[in-house]
Amino acid sequence: MRAHLGDQLVIESQKTGATRRDGEIVGLHHKDGTPPYDVRWSDTDEVTLVFPGPDAHIKPVEHRQPGTTRGSFRPDMGGEAEAMSAVAAPTGTPNPGDIGRRVAVERLRHGLSREETARLARISPGYLAYLEEQPADPTMATLLSLAAALGTTATALRGAGVDLPPGQGHALLHPQLRDLGPEECHRLLSTHGVGRIAVSTPDGRPAVVPVNYEVVDDAIVFRTAPGSVPAAAAGAEVAFEVDHVDEAMSQGWSVLATGPANVVTEPDTVRGLAQGAHTEPWPGGAREMWVSIRPTRLTGRRITPADQ
Repeated sequence: MRAHLGDQLVIESQKTGATRRDGEIVGLHHKDGTPPYDVRWSDTDEVTLVFPGPDAHIKPVEHRQPGTTRGSFRPDMGGEAEAMSAVAAPTGTPNPGDIGRRVAVERLRHGLSREETARLARISPGYLAYLEEQPADPTMATLLSLAAALGTTATALRGAGVDLPPGQGHALLHPQLRDLGPEECHRLLSTHGVGRIAVSTPDGRPAVVPVNYEVVDDAIVFRTAPGSVPAAAAGAEVAFEVDHVDEAMSQGWSVLATGPANVVTEPDTVRGLAQGAHTEPWPGGAREMWVSIRPTRLTGRRITPADQ
């Protein structure tokens, strides 16, 4: 007998064929999926250690029907739906849950397929497909396995702490802070994401605000609305910063670009920027003013363990 996390353990009467008990396998004690298992029983929601006998069998998650235990899921019909932006759900997804979105984003950020991630987390690919494509409530055991496979935490996958600033973990025992060269800075800054622009507002006060940005022909461009704080960048020398913090590993990097900012006014250029944008501005609303920053200086730093 072999099982994956998320599979169902069913105990039936050999005489009548009636289901006596069923539960979700939430813990494995052997890497090859052999017994014993930690099972969360559907009738009591309690978790117990189970050594399955001859009256027990495994029901893989791909075959579980709606209404069995802790949510329902459908078979994996094949296809990976790998095309996914940093904030979008997999292509064709009807209604993914928040946990599924976070799992998919972390998986793609590490360049892992569903099969690779499922193998590392010791769950079935079908269950991972369901988790990424439908609202789901995975057990803590499943979340812990996925978090370990993806180099993050179960708390992060659940979204807890999203209102807290990053970097509250402990510092590395032997950290190394090193400067980044222009090529690495450009690579980290390139494509698109969320960065912070530092400007002086019309009343003379300094301000730093986040904006969705793109990199086009070595220029940093973003959309905003006339009269907004980011719009104050037009015609001035500004600083633009992008960073990433790996909470689980207590390491990260930051890149700082400085240079003049100007409003993009050429109609064909504006049309091209709008058509090629990877994401809409997260704040929403009418934001049709494009601002372009041409960096004259690009610097960065990275924190890693001293032995890296």
